[in-house]
Amino acid sequence: MPLIIGLGNPGSKYAGTRHNIGFKLIDRLTQSMSVRLKTGKGPYLVGKGNHAGHPVYLIKPTTYMNSSGNAVRQALHWYKEDLDSCLICYDDLDLELGTIRLRPRGSAGGHNGIKDIIEKMGTNTFPRLRIGIGNDFPRGQQVNYVLSPFSEEEQEIIGSTLDRAVDATYCFIREGIEQAMNKFN
Repeated sequence: MPLIIGLGNPGSKYAGTRHNIGFKLIDRLTQSMSVRLKTGKGPYLVGKGNHAGHPVYLIKPTTYMNSSGNAVRQALHWYKEDLDSCLICYDDLDLELGTIRLRPRGSAGGHNGIKDIIEKMGTNTFPRLRIGIGNDFPRGQQVNYVLSPFSEEEQEIIGSTLDRAVDATYCFIREGIEQAMNKFN
């Protein structure tokens, strides 16, 4: 059964920030599937949903971004799933605002949440959905940028981007990573 895991930072201080785009995707999916998240059997919130006859777990780690690997590892252990049945969804500075990319594996690319997952799981082979947040910030201001909210203009772009990300996630659930990549990259 697929586990769709959106990365972000817990707490109202980080709500709406660029770094929490993975959480926003999970919010869209829970709304679309009429799922409520509850406390999981580890450091995460979880809800069980269904898409086109396919059961799925929607997960938000309650750890901070840099410790995402703990939540992923514990969720996989509890639900007795392999890492390749996950889709890890997160923000990416290297992608233009409004762009999404699916991949079956890869490096952390400077993303500390992905770096922690790779370290905790001992592999970089897991499906991921990267959501572009752009990189329009002065040198040395990366942290401030990812922890800032989207402007009104950017929110329109992110809204349609999240719609495409929901469709890509549903394709992953129905058809797997290769088909999702072929249709959405």
